[in-house]
Amino acid sequence: MTVENEKMGEGKKDEVGASNVTTVDISGLWGSDMYPERRGGKIQRSWFKIFVGAQGRESLDKAKCEDNVYKCIKKSPIIKLMLGALKSSGCEVDIRRHISCEVCNPMVTGGYDSDFNQIVVCQNTAVGESNVRGVLLHEMIHMFDYCRNKLDVKNIHHLACTEIRAANLGHCSFMSSLLQGDSSFVNIKATHQNCVKHKAKMSLMAATKVSSEVADAAIEKVFTKCYNDLEPIGRRIRRNSCDMPRAYAEGHLYGYDL
Repeated sequence: MTVENEKMGEGKKDEVGASNVTTVDISGLWGSDMYPERRGGKIQRSWFKIFVGAQGRESLDKAKCEDNVYKCIKKSPIIKLMLGALKSSGCEVDIRRHISCEVCNPMVTGGYDSDFNQIVVCQNTAVGESNVRGVLLHEMIHMFDYCRNKLDVKNIHHLACTEIRAANLGHCSFMSSLLQGDSSFVNIKATHQNCVKHKAKMSLMAATKVSSEVADAAIEKVFTKCYNDLEPIGRRIRRNSCDMPRAYAEGHLYGYDL
């Protein structure tokens, strides 16, 4: 899950203790609270929001979102690398089947629905090509883990691992984490890890509704292994660098069908 508001879930408590939680209930993940139309629900409409322009333009937003998805797939080296890695793993992506632009809760920008093996790009919050690219990269890492690493979405440690990997490979560049207060110029390595842990925690809590303590325990248990797993990109992507085209150029060395 790609979380828009990183503060969501803070302060929520779960009655289950952190020491013995492995399986979690994710039945509400794709409900009407986050993705209204995922399971046959309907978007709650407000005449006031329609009047001020906050609703009523869903068809236009969907068209823009789909155009941005198409541009990312055609132009972005990192998205093309992920598509090649997925294809080589036996999980080729058909954008008409496996990627869907939808209206979401404003607190999220995207998600991966393992039941349908489908990425959701939130057309109302993932605005612009760069935002859509970030959502696609994040959710394609989850898709890759589900396909290649046999991700069990009901196992909190599996979920913690894939969220660590998605944050590590796709989000926590130094500059972005510095601007968000997760990094400093002192001990850059440690502050990068703190950024990864923070983002993984927010996504884990949003997806499972577990407490902060349970999320922290799950992340700490798998962190070292999952933080060091850079497959299939092979490097951490830095903002305003050549990392994305370099990763794409090296993809054939790993046998990816590019």
